[in-house]
Amino acid sequence: MTYEFFAMLTGEVEKREKAKDTAGAKRLGRIRDELLEMQRELQQATQADRGWLVSAPVIQQALTGQITRTRYVAFLTQAWHHVRETVPLMMATGSRLPPRLEWLRDQVTHYIEEETGHDHWILDDIRNAGGDAAAAARSRPNVSTDAMVAYAWDVAMRRNPVGFFGMVYVLEGTSVALALNAADS
Repeated sequence: MTYEFFAMLTGEVEKREKAKDTAGAKRLGRIRDELLEMQRELQQATQADRGWLVSAPVIQQALTGQITRTRYVAFLTQAWHHVRETVPLMMATGSRLPPRLEWLRDQVTHYIEEETGHDHWILDDIRNAGGDAAAAARSRPNVSTDAMVAYAWDVAMRRNPVGFFGMVYVLEGTSVALALNAADS
């Protein structure tokens, strides 16, 4: 859940309070509070997974400048395999939201717009690192990458479409934290 999303909800609550729509303001305030609690629970539930991801040798090598070009290109290639699925997964997630979660659809749409083209950026990064972007795009994902993507599709299509946000939280939240730590170093 992004700060922007909570700010939007808070602004909507304030707007409804000013318009004397106290029932609407209370309802949105409860939703915001429930989401904040859900985010705290998600942070706790994913702490071990986020820690595992951050401690992965390839991540540590990249952060310390110890990664080889070959390994970096291989890492980017696997990243491309899952990032190219993000927009279609978000579309599927948005289309499967139940009526009680209709209000999330705007956030899904915003996220789709934000993520569109990121797969092309990764191919550009592969090319800029001296790799073969066309070969990366033709390649098959590693079993673990393929399993992660397949599981995300299964969650979105068969289980609970909102469950997809758990994977997004771990991957996006961890990548932001890593980028901030790298920038501070």
